[in-house]
This record gives sequence, structure tokens and C-alpha cells, in this order.
Amino acid sequence: MAFIQYLTFDGTALPLPDSYEVQMDDVEADSGGETEAGTVQRDVVRSGVVSIPVTFSVSVKWLKTLTGFKQQEKITVGYFDTETLEVKTAEMYVEGYKASLVKDTSRKGLWTVSFTLKEF
Repeated sequence: MAFIQYLTFDGTALPLPDSYEVQMDDVEADSGGETEAGTVQRDVVRSGVVSIPVTFSVSVKWLKTLTGFKQQEKITVGYFDTETLEVKTAEMYVEGYKASLVKDTSRKGLWTVSFTLKEF
């Protein structure tokens, strides 16, 4: 059985993530809020903005690769959309990058890398 390719960065297929979640948020204007009558008024500027929290367990080779992608201003991300069950493409950036050593091995360790991809 073949695995789904959940993420690609600039055409590079990433390893299978430990956790993967697709969130879609609305961007609201500052003019929204609660009216004097107590009803909520939303001024949605953009709906369905994708953010993807993801975690990987990787070798030092992938740690270096993922750190390189973190340094880029924007990445063309191919991601598996949980709503349509298809791969979609979007321009994104990395936020909240965190790398933690899980176990020291003879090959420079096993690492856990987590971050959130945010759509422009």
C-alpha cells in the first residue's frame, strides 16, 4: 500500500509526518465586532486561509533540509487537502519552527521538528 504524499516544499517530497492537520481560518477586518444591539457583525476579508501545523521525526539530514526551508521567505507548498482529499498548491511561510533532540545516536541523533505553515 502506498502512502499519501502529504507535503512537498518547492517540489521536494517531505517524509511522512508524525502529525498533520489542515486548518482553514477567516481573516476579518477591524470594522467587525459587536453592535450596540448585541449582535455580532463579521466583515470577512478573506475566507479559507490555510494553516498547517505539522511534526516530523527526522534524521540530521532532514533536520538540515527543513531548517533551510525555514530560512526562505516563501515556499511553494503542495499539501494534501483534507476537505477535497486532493493535493493543492499554495505559497506559504514557516512559523514557530522548533527542533528537539529525541535520542542521540551514532548518526547525530533522531530529531523532532515541528512548525506551522501559513498561507500568504
